[in-house]
Amino acid sequence: MALPDDPAARHREVAAAFGRLVDGAASWQAPAPVDGWTARDVVAHLVGWFPGFLAGGGVPLPAGPPVVDDPAAAWQHQARSVQDLVDERGDESFTHPYAGTHRLADAVDRFYTADVFMHSWDLARATGQPVHLDEDFATTLLDGMRPIEDVLRSSGQYGAPVPVPDDAPVVDQLMGFIGRDPAWTPPTG
Repeated sequence: MALPDDPAARHREVAAAFGRLVDGAASWQAPAPVDGWTARDVVAHLVGWFPGFLAGGGVPLPAGPPVVDDPAAAWQHQARSVQDLVDERGDESFTHPYAGTHRLADAVDRFYTADVFMHSWDLARATGQPVHLDEDFATTLLDGMRPIEDVLRSSGQYGAPVPVPDDAPVVDQLMGFIGRDPAWTPPTG
């Protein structure tokens, strides 16, 4: 089933899917596909950067429980707070000094929901859970990122691309583009 086009509805589904992965995590110390990260670090990344992004545009997001104490509670608080924000204020204009001016719901969708979507793969792999990422949304993200690859790579937010075959599934292509090895599994032992 494809993700909805509406940014608020898409956030609801992507955040809920990530929440199910959070709930299914057995070890927060499990290594993640991002070099040097654990499963806890994946959640900490998402909970950590986005409130500052919103604050840069004058939109506060209420602080929640620390990820270090309770990753699941921290995620639930953030997902609920972001959903309330897009549901209640999504049509407002949002101007960020580096990201420009967007409708608030569109800024959340473009910069945050997309990140949650991609990091769902990381958390699933780290915690040994299946993940089924929407291929249409993966295609949209990949098609949007390819033309600005140099800008993305120079930001330091993406690793070096991992080559994947041209006929690889689109989710594998997306993961390779953002610097993940689609065949990555946690180390054994």
